[in-house]
Amino acid sequence: MQEPDVIGRIKELCQVRSWSYYRLAKESGIAYSTLNTLLRKTYCPAVPTICRICDGFGITLEQFFSDEKDPFSVTHEQRAHLARWEQLSEKDKELAEAYIQALLDAGT
Repeated sequence: MQEPDVIGRIKELCQVRSWSYYRLAKESGIAYSTLNTLLRKTYCPAVPTICRICDGFGITLEQFFSDEKDPFSVTHEQRAHLARWEQLSEKDKELAEAYIQALLDAGT
């Protein structure tokens, strides 16, 4: 069994989302200095730290450690929407959800 590249996966997920390490630190509740040291020293973080990072990304541990690059079937258009979604603040996400719900309600 091959040992997972946890640091590489964290960097990959930041890159896919166009997130800075500062944003990941903020979203996961981990001090930026701690995250930065972890990424520079390239040592494997403890499981609770990985869990907090997963929470920050909004993914499960299973998704984090998945060998598949894209474990879900998502269209190119959906990926583009998700990438934009990840760049929104929490308040803007709430507004977007309210807008989408209003569109759905108007269509019924």
